[in-house]
Amino acid sequence: MRAAEDPAVQLALAAGLLSPAQLAAALLRYDLAADAPVPRPRLPAFLVAERVVDGARLARLLADRSRLPLVDLRSTPVPAEALAALPREVAARALAVPLARSGTTLRAAVSDPFDFESIDAVGRAARLAVEPAVAPVEDIRWAIAHYYGRSGPAPAAEPAVPAAPAMAEEEAPVIRFVEQLVRHAVDRRASDIHLEPLANRFRIRFRIDGVLHEIADPPRHLQLPVVSRLKLMAGMSIAEKRRPQDGRARFADAEWVLDLRVSAVPTIHGESMVVRVLQPDRLRLGLADLGLEPDDRRTVDRLLALTDGLVLVTGPTGSGKTTTLYACLQTLNQPDRKIITVEDPVEYQLAGVNQVPVRPEVGLTFAAALRALLRQAPNIVMVGEIRDRETAEIAIQAALTGHLVFSTLHTNDAVGAVTRLVDLGVPRFLVASALRAVLAQRLVRRVCPQCAREAAPPAAGETTAGATFRRGEGCPACDRTGYRGCLGLFEVLVVDEGLQRLIDEGAGGGRLRDHARDRGMRTLREDGWRKARAGRTTIEEVLAAAAADANER
Repeated sequence: MRAAEDPAVQLALAAGLLSPAQLAAALLRYDLAADAPVPRPRLPAFLVAERVVDGARLARLLADRSRLPLVDLRSTPVPAEALAALPREVAARALAVPLARSGTTLRAAVSDPFDFESIDAVGRAARLAVEPAVAPVEDIRWAIAHYYGRSGPAPAAEPAVPAAPAMAEEEAPVIRFVEQLVRHAVDRRASDIHLEPLANRFRIRFRIDGVLHEIADPPRHLQLPVVSRLKLMAGMSIAEKRRPQDGRARFADAEWVLDLRVSAVPTIHGESMVVRVLQPDRLRLGLADLGLEPDDRRTVDRLLALTDGLVLVTGPTGSGKTTTLYACLQTLNQPDRKIITVEDPVEYQLAGVNQVPVRPEVGLTFAAALRALLRQAPNIVMVGEIRDRETAEIAIQAALTGHLVFSTLHTNDAVGAVTRLVDLGVPRFLVASALRAVLAQRLVRRVCPQCAREAAPPAAGETTAGATFRRGEGCPACDRTGYRGCLGLFEVLVVDEGLQRLIDEGAGGGRLRDHARDRGMRTLREDGWRKARAGRTTIEEVLAAAAADANER
């Protein structure tokens, strides 16, 4: 990272503490200082020393943007045990002053909370997790001289500074390590990055095609700076470690733009973090890419031609429900239609579609947003998820008053959506009148086309007769797994007049399912058998993703 791209410098420019002309002139002097016999400080500290930027104002700005406390070192006494935890030379080099030690944590004042390399150096030297606060750089220099003097604390009280491991991440800032981690995840087609603190290791795993894969563990001492870096990127508080937090970050590159959804949860060994990797400019999935068989695709096309009613997509978390909804919206997105969505959060931005993010902290819930957007006269409405009775009733009322409404539910199968709506308190006659169809789905891994080979089918039976089964042997294209990419298994339930009568009469799930199957509906597992016979996935994947139906044919 070039000196002028330092986050603290960029914040100072944006806040008006520094003008571009002042920065340009200071950079010339900064470059000359590189040849001086005394090592030059980082650019933010140099700008303060050169009186280009006011140190107190810069400290307040950095504390505000990092959501860290601002401390007054001249009136805050530093206990001897805290000083003993950090050698003077490390404090001077990192521009950090220890404030207090508690268990395995060292609270320290730093001049630049975005200087993760220096904060990491403090943690390594003290062999403690660092909890940073912010202080003006002039005050930090004063405190180092005041408390340490020339000789520093008694050598007996100083822990030895461990040698830095010969690893790439130690030669570069933590910022670069995080960037490399995200790039590596993208290169391996990971949908999530899991960063997990365990008793004796800092484990990182990638979720690829729905399955978690471990990568090489980074050093344990990188846990805190890496998590702190991701929290700062996502606009989360790095001082708050006791409560769950969620945030979002934009990660731009010359080749792609990523949206990162970050979730942090406290555990007994530190904060566990999951980073969802979304590539908005690469969402090009249409209905043809989802894995619908031709007969199911024709059914979905008929549903998309409707002008009103409720269409639900069901399945567990991570089954691709949102992707299916987006594919439907992209098909429907025409200049003569107004489409509005309510999502939590907005995962991908769709051109020409009005997308509303849910914000419960200001009262913008699914129900409140849905009630308001109906006054916008939309043709098509998408509700990210029906979670409560109020949202369900508003969605159904919208479906009964001339709107085509799409949403999701967490149920095991298509028939379960009817039971779920009734359990939420929606009257059966309203469910029967508004519901047009339910698509239940699961995701399975595709057989890698690069290394697929013929495989013997399992024991003979009607579901496997005449099939051509395939497996992937494993190759570089699929990371030696035999699979590359995912496709959906679908169960398409169409609500016809007979099913409406059964719903209105209070028929149970078994009768509803039997009626639907008599009219041609295939279960999730039956759809899986079709795809396994065609060599698109494997029997193991189908068995793992879809439960057997008692009356499977």
